[in-house]
Amino acid sequence: MDIRDWEQRYRSRQRPSEDFAVAPTPLLVAVLERTAPGTALDLACGTGRNSLWLAEHGWRVTAVDGAPTSIDVLRGRASERGVVLDARAADLEKSEYVIESSTWDLIVISYYLQRSLFEPAKRGVVPGGNLLAIVHITEPGEAPTEHRLRPGELASYFQSWEILHHHEGTPNDPAHRRSVAEIVARRPNLPCNVR
Repeated sequence: MDIRDWEQRYRSRQRPSEDFAVAPTPLLVAVLERTAPGTALDLACGTGRNSLWLAEHGWRVTAVDGAPTSIDVLRGRASERGVVLDARAADLEKSEYVIESSTWDLIVISYYLQRSLFEPAKRGVVPGGNLLAIVHITEPGEAPTEHRLRPGELASYFQSWEILHHHEGTPNDPAHRRSVAEIVARRPNLPCNVR
């Protein structure tokens, strides 16, 4: 789906249980509930379920999504909850948001696949920081697509990083049912080594 499709989907509220979920991704909570907060970038944040949780737990959050309606929903939710975050509408596929190098303690890419985003996101993580990614993967008999990786493919993007969590299969997330690949990877402490 392109940005126009996502915008229409958010405006029409076609899939409220998925698109307007308020509970954060269980993996994010499990990994970060005992982690000291820092700076976090939530890419393709949707209506902000992960951004809100991070902000409520002391993280300084920038949330980016291409659909302006999702950003409006996120801003409204943040205001209702009394949390401060920076929510921006920007088309990631058109590089409308530039990920600054070595800036973020955490980058989250949850249920969004844009293969060209992995390298800039990896460069954006500070040495010793983490990147959490969850993407859909193909089911048996399906070919990879623009929006689904092959099993094993996600881990290949993080070969020299420390893998803190890796799972493929059914997600532990009531908002999603398709098979996923999950990874939480720590950038090596060597500033020049981001691969």
